[in-house]
Amino acid sequence: MTRRVAVTGIGIVAPGGIGVPAFWDLLSHGRTATRGITFFDPSGLRSRIAAECDFDPGAHGLDAEEIERCDRYIQFALVAGDEAVRDSGLDLARENPWRVGVSLGTAVGGTTRLEHDYVLVSHGGRRWDVDHQEAEPHLHRAFSPSTLASTVAERFGARGPVQTVSTGCTSGLDSIGYAFHTIEENRADVCIVGASDSPISPITMACFDAIKATSPNNDDPAHASRPFDADRDGFVMGEGGAVLVLEELEHARARGARVYCEIGGYATFGNAYHMTGLTKEGLEMARAIESALDHARLDGTAIDYVNAHGSGTQQNDRHETAAVKRALGRHAYDTPMSSIKSMVGHSLGAIGSIEVVACVLALAHQVVPPTANYETPDPECDLDYVPRVARERRLNSVLSVGSGFGGFQSAVVLTRPREKTP
Repeated sequence: MTRRVAVTGIGIVAPGGIGVPAFWDLLSHGRTATRGITFFDPSGLRSRIAAECDFDPGAHGLDAEEIERCDRYIQFALVAGDEAVRDSGLDLARENPWRVGVSLGTAVGGTTRLEHDYVLVSHGGRRWDVDHQEAEPHLHRAFSPSTLASTVAERFGARGPVQTVSTGCTSGLDSIGYAFHTIEENRADVCIVGASDSPISPITMACFDAIKATSPNNDDPAHASRPFDADRDGFVMGEGGAVLVLEELEHARARGARVYCEIGGYATFGNAYHMTGLTKEGLEMARAIESALDHARLDGTAIDYVNAHGSGTQQNDRHETAAVKRALGRHAYDTPMSSIKSMVGHSLGAIGSIEVVACVLALAHQVVPPTANYETPDPECDLDYVPRVARERRLNSVLSVGSGFGGFQSAVVLTRPREKTP
């Protein structure tokens, strides 16, 4: 018998608000959390704007040892994980720990601490012969991306399959997809999943400056992220983390859990084309969408909302529009499609999980979040992008898609709980 996978808990740390209520309030009102960078002096950078989290780890339950030991992106995951597990109502002490897994994604891992400590050990970059005695005692943890999943697994006593997924900007979708397969294939009953990144640092900003991927609209940061708009000029860097609790559906029902929705299908493909480039035709993303729909045993006409990658770069938005039209056919023109990156920026590997939480909430509230800042139509992007204002709509099945440097293309289908296995 097919094992079905339910979402029973969600937690989030995002720009504009910590926790699910604040996050949904921001999205549903179409507010933006993008501003000038405050974490460091960005003068000299082409893009000096970002979507920062106003995050105090101590105020959100982390103790002094955890704050010292864990890089910022892991702190995000711990706080979001606490909220998600609380929300799920799971008593993990009563679960078989060998049947509880962890799957978490990150694109750039411990960049924040690695850069900070390199400045220390190299005396501001002036010395090649670095002084290891200047390094913080937990620097080795920042060096290994696996620290993310292992730290969360330790916190919740998970001894099942534990993995860190790093597939660029699709990491947050792929971590959910891999956990979905883990439960489907009867290797776990519960998985703590999601993604986290804290990339607002000089080195990361400089990397994206070099390829002109980020918006230079420093004079108007609140309106700089403009997905699908004819005047878009790049994405706005963000940060954050999102965690979901996935459970085998009957396991969730047996304990009387509230089921937000089901993960119906997932697929991922590479384009074997270019590290940062995308084709106009969108063939590889369309294939991911079609495969995820097949997995969910749904036709494209069943999709009621598309949560777009919508980064706000010229090539991404053209590519994605073409892919959705190719996969959904004429139905694409009747389907609202929006990008929450217009409000919370692009948090690299974390954004896929943040967007899936947005989809869970859209299903729960029967509301489509808007694309903020959308003003000027682009003839090459001719779908319904839900300009500026959230929209009430009957939602049964939603699609979330992602595109990552390296050619990664991923899609996840979420559905309202269904009585029978399709």
